[in-house]
Amino acid sequence: MAGGFKISKSLASGGFSCTYLAEDTKREGNPICVVKELMPARRDPKFLQVARRLFNTEAEILAVLGKDPQIRELFTFFEENQEFYLVQKYILGNTLSKRLTPEKGTKTGAYIVNLIQEILEKLLYIHQRHLIHRDIKPSNIIRGSENNQLVLIDFGAVKLTQPRIDEETELATVAIGTRGYSPPEQFAGHPRLSSDIYALGMIGIQTITGTAPQEFPLHPETGKIMWRQTTNVSNELAAILDKMVCYNFSDRYQSATVVLQDLTSISY
Repeated sequence: MAGGFKISKSLASGGFSCTYLAEDTKREGNPICVVKELMPARRDPKFLQVARRLFNTEAEILAVLGKDPQIRELFTFFEENQEFYLVQKYILGNTLSKRLTPEKGTKTGAYIVNLIQEILEKLLYIHQRHLIHRDIKPSNIIRGSENNQLVLIDFGAVKLTQPRIDEETELATVAIGTRGYSPPEQFAGHPRLSSDIYALGMIGIQTITGTAPQEFPLHPETGKIMWRQTTNVSNELAAILDKMVCYNFSDRYQSATVVLQDLTSISY
């Protein structure tokens, strides 16, 4: 593989990238790392220029955020033969998606509150730096085996709340996110900090019900997610989750700080 990395296995693949477990053959002991390969959809110069800038933006953001243990550390990044590569720390553990399978069962109110609080701390860290993750979902959150801490991964969709004018023009209409976890304004190309809060609220509802977000019916008039009838949960916790996932972003929590404050004052 490019850059002296030997692929061990494929970890994930999507529309824009593939992620691999690899050995760094240039370092002593051939340590294990994660290599993300960005795959431009086209090869024309203009598209490659946009892809290169997005790649460099992600790398620059990770270089700063990755200094914190709650974000996966970036080791290096490079371009080779019009292919783009990010090399990051390998974290031994399982994603939340493996912990939220139906056979694992539903979780208690205390478990859900602790989970949401832990992820909110990471969102707060990101949002304070004027960044929107745009792809908060169980498969992008790892519970580390060594310290049992949650680590947020995959910043390929990250967006500045005040982007450059040229970037805003090119990307305003691009729908980025994951069905079920991303709110309507994000798919319309206008994400906000509360878009990440919506995604986390959906993770909370999935955790307490054992049902994937895209399977919940919507109220035909309000667009409200109809989920309470499937589980027993305190009215206080349910009200917080409902506010996190309001259809209209203006009705939603506007900051992670306020959600954290509300969670500390409820019974569950």
